[in-house]
Amino acid sequence: MRPCRHRGFTLVELLVVITIIGILISLLLPAVQAAREAARRAQCQNNLKQLALAALNHEQAHTHLPAGGWGLFWVGDPDRGFGRRQPGGWIYNSLPYMEQSALHDTAIGKTDAEKRTLLLEMLATPVAILNCPSRRRSMAYPYGHPYQLRNVDLPETVARACYAGNGGDVKGPGSDPQTFDDGDGKTSFTFPSTGHLTGIFYVLSMTTVAEIKDGTSNTFLIGEKHLTPDLYVTGMDGGDNQAMLQGYDVDTVRFSQINSSSPLPLKQDTPGWQEINGFGSPHAAGDNFAFCDGSVHMIGYGIEFETYRRLTNRKDYLPIDAGAF
Repeated sequence: MRPCRHRGFTLVELLVVITIIGILISLLLPAVQAAREAARRAQCQNNLKQLALAALNHEQAHTHLPAGGWGLFWVGDPDRGFGRRQPGGWIYNSLPYMEQSALHDTAIGKTDAEKRTLLLEMLATPVAILNCPSRRRSMAYPYGHPYQLRNVDLPETVARACYAGNGGDVKGPGSDPQTFDDGDGKTSFTFPSTGHLTGIFYVLSMTTVAEIKDGTSNTFLIGEKHLTPDLYVTGMDGGDNQAMLQGYDVDTVRFSQINSSSPLPLKQDTPGWQEINGFGSPHAAGDNFAFCDGSVHMIGYGIEFETYRRLTNRKDYLPIDAGAF
């Protein structure tokens, strides 16, 4: 009779196999992460495409792109139309054209006093296409602005947007009517002058396609705004601390420069770096922008600044080489 021999793996063989598996996993994880980020980046571009189409559909319906609204202390009101009487900004005015009519019409027909509480629900309702999946989930976040609003009670949480309208290569002035009568021009209050502004969205803006003198394919419409990664969900970023359905402010409009001596080049979101006036993105390769013709392009961070500046100016009549972006 032959002795029975039990065959198995030695400890050394097991360690070798475990080591090989570990190496394969370490090689696989970056590829998986890259694939996930590529999918998130594609979703972000699709979001911008939908926002651009909503703005262009608004233009078809009202002969002008979504109005810029009054100022940061005001939120959208469903009974005040889509023009200069509307305190809400471009995001609020775009809602009916992104299948969000019910949200836009929250508290329609109610008194101003009733709206002060009823519109809080509107402010806290997220819209998925307004947040880049590389940054954060689409949900309500803490309201970080400490001041009382004019036409709604102070909210506890609000929905925010990762995207901002093109405010041009000169930062426009803000505005704060104290009452609806102020906004309607029934008192001595006057809005600031805006004739020198070069973007698409600013206080009381009702930009028409005819006013985009440099061409719709050469002018930004909407892009990703710069945010500080440490503050994505806290409401403490100065350009991300209010509601997306407010009027004109840096929460919803950004610029390529404050003025000719204060440029705001594209910058990737960076921990510890807060830039409340400029565009930026969490994506490693660049920032996604929707143009006024509805197309969407990723603009690399290394773009020559003068080309970038011209893309934010709708009426400087300067040529732009499409190969530069």
